Amino acid sequence: MDSVRGLGWSPGVRPGAPGSSSTRLELFYDLVFAFAFIQVTTLTANTPTVRGLVQCLAVLALLWWAWTGFAVIGNLVRTDQGVVPFVAFATMAVVFVFTIAMPHAFREGPTGLSGPLVFAVCYFLTRAVQVALLGWLTRVNRELRRRFLLAIGRGLPVGALILAAALLPQFLPGEQERVWLRLGLWIAALTVEYGIALALRGGGWLVLSAGHWAERHALIVLVALGETIIGLGLGAGFATGRPLSWQVIVGALLAVAVLAAQWWAYFDTLALAMEQTLHRTRDQRARAVLARDAYTYLHLLLVAGPILFALGAKGKAGGHAESSGLAGELPHFELVAVFGGVAIYFLGLAALGWRVLRMLRWPTMAAVTPLTLLALVVPRLPGLATLGLLTVVVVAAITVQTLVDAPLRQRVREVALAEQLAAEAEQSNWRRRHL
Repeated sequence: MDSVRGLGWSPGVRPGAPGSSSTRLELFYDLVFAFAFIQVTTLTANTPTVRGLVQCLAVLALLWWAWTGFAVIGNLVRTDQGVVPFVAFATMAVVFVFTIAMPHAFREGPTGLSGPLVFAVCYFLTRAVQVALLGWLTRVNRELRRRFLLAIGRGLPVGALILAAALLPQFLPGEQERVWLRLGLWIAALTVEYGIALALRGGGWLVLSAGHWAERHALIVLVALGETIIGLGLGAGFATGRPLSWQVIVGALLAVAVLAAQWWAYFDTLALAMEQTLHRTRDQRARAVLARDAYTYLHLLLVAGPILFALGAKGKAGGHAESSGLAGELPHFELVAVFGGVAIYFLGLAALGWRVLRMLRWPTMAAVTPLTLLALVVPRLPGLATLGLLTVVVVAAITVQTLVDAPLRQRVREVALAEQLAAEAEQSNWRRRHL
């Protein structure tokens, strides 16, 4: 509560509280990222190469940092009160333009505005708005002032590198050289952004509400899984206008099984256990380090995995949209994206279990090996058979993990239900007295 008292009542901003949760405005803010995730796959589908995958991950890492900046703000203040909604609307507009420019982020178009420059400027403005709002709050809180100075110190070199990535490559003669220089500068910016935050050892974080922090990251994982559904729906095997067949129906059922298993693997027990651990971590610095490692860093794997899966599921990489589908062979690039995406998701789950719960979740970790092998040995199988094998591995791994987690699952879910019932009873009593 000391942080709440210290934050005070800055004009137009109401402070958050340890028991606060996500607001409808934050959910509205996440909608633009649903579109952004689709654009990430569009960017990569046009370049089905190793460099394309690196570009995909670099753009996604930039996008993730733009999202987590607003999650930090939402943890400190009430985002649906005062002037903050208008700041959120302005940020959404900038992120939306940033997303529109994403497919043109690496190459200059023959006509129109410079895509790399628009992309860079919008990212810079997004981060600048977040840092400026944090600076506004520092007027009455010394602890936040230190975090503001750290954000400024990290943001200036990152902004310079991002803008340099847009401007410097145009002086090179070859298109490939320009793309590689731009990608290199972006990777340098990401190294500074993520590296300095890691070196601060929690000094740049302040988690006021553990519940809000856990809920916000759980919701963005849902958005990423939703992108997978869209990717499947728009893919070559499911696209509107194609003949309805039993292969399409079976493929849809298998895809839902994979998605349901991924949802279960995170939300059934692990998400609840992590939130409870974050609540029990009372020391502010220890909580900040845990929140940074488990959520800001490792949750990026839970977002990247479904997005890569969606990339492969679209069936468009390398111009194979017409020739490939559920009944035909999948291009190898798509196989790498599909199986690699699920493997990354499982790696994220295993890493979270170890970092937060200090548990070696071996069934989830063991599933990475067959997923990797399948990506290498099934290029000649029909798409439906490939999806079937993927479903078997995923469902089997999650089933075994659930059985292994049985004692933990019972304990965690009992605590979660008791907390929910207590909160509902307290809310009902307050409403009877005041409404």
